[in-house]
Amino acid sequence: MENHEQHKNNEMDHSKMDHSKMNHEKEDHSKMDHSKMRNGGGDHSGHNPGHGQMGHDHHKMMIADFRKRFWVTLVLTIPILFFSPMIQEFFGYEFLLPGNPYILFALSTVVYFYGGWPFLKGFVSEIKNGAPGMMTLISMAISVAYFYSSATVFGLRGVDFFWSCQH
Repeated sequence: MENHEQHKNNEMDHSKMDHSKMNHEKEDHSKMDHSKMRNGGGDHSGHNPGHGQMGHDHHKMMIADFRKRFWVTLVLTIPILFFSPMIQEFFGYEFLLPGNPYILFALSTVVYFYGGWPFLKGFVSEIKNGAPGMMTLISMAISVAYFYSSATVFGLRGVDFFWSCQH
């Protein structure tokens, strides 16, 4: 998109063009007179590129974003698991700090919003389109675990499940 933005903002004012009358599929750009356009000497590369070719590959960027979110949330999940009373009971150890529930709440809040953001955003999109799918399912699962566990920190009787809202 960067190349297109550069082209749009610095080299050609697209706001004055009427694109509704253009038929880009049938146009042969090689026969157009580019001499009057300020586009770097007739080089038309980067103009109207195909999907995923606007100076970046959206799919690769999305994968990189998911990978980064995975590693960050994985690192934060280790102390969440370590400090969770249910996990401590399961493995037979006890290591509680003063304010342990608040530490778990703080770490889990970061994991929920940072790690869960793509799923929460996808949930909103799926609901707007009237087509709930996998993003809705994942969002519901992590939200129920997170909000129930948060409620137990602030007074609801029960056991927190912060460790279960990790993706």
